[in-house]
Amino acid sequence: MALQEKARIMDEDAIRRALSRIAHEIAERNLDVDNLVFIGIRRRGVPLAERLAAEIQRIEQKKPPVGVLDITLYRDDLTTKHDTPMVHKTDVPFTVAGKDVILVDDVLYTGRTARAALDAVIDLGRPRTIQLAVLVDRGHRELPIRADYVGKNVPTSQREVIEVRLAEVDGVNEVWIVEKTD
Repeated sequence: MALQEKARIMDEDAIRRALSRIAHEIAERNLDVDNLVFIGIRRRGVPLAERLAAEIQRIEQKKPPVGVLDITLYRDDLTTKHDTPMVHKTDVPFTVAGKDVILVDDVLYTGRTARAALDAVIDLGRPRTIQLAVLVDRGHRELPIRADYVGKNVPTSQREVIEVRLAEVDGVNEVWIVEKTD
């Protein structure tokens, strides 16, 4: 099955504006920035978490710490996705106990990745709150999970995929709708 680019829905400026708006919403909701921590879901959630923390620093003059979360072993579809899953390192060099955790991912789809991330974070300690920030929400939820902060809502069909490309990973900042072709 191949993927064909259908439409670019966000360019570099749109991504920057969305992250700036999300950071302002986070700052407004979480007045105690000293209690705020960011955790990016590996892969593209990590650079998004770094960018959001830097934007919080610009707004509040204090940068919240950023951690990296690998949810591979927490997935409920682990055995159906890969014979030998690639496990990466989780690196959360701070306590989450009593903190306001902002969990960051690129795309919210079925909710299964977010559910796995919730389990992984709770295994690290008991946060005061866990809030979810995503660049794109494409719908099609299979679990009762919603994002607290969304850069862009993009209704999609099941044949479509949202592809987020970030400079830190892909060398470019853009978001595309791509279509699965047979």
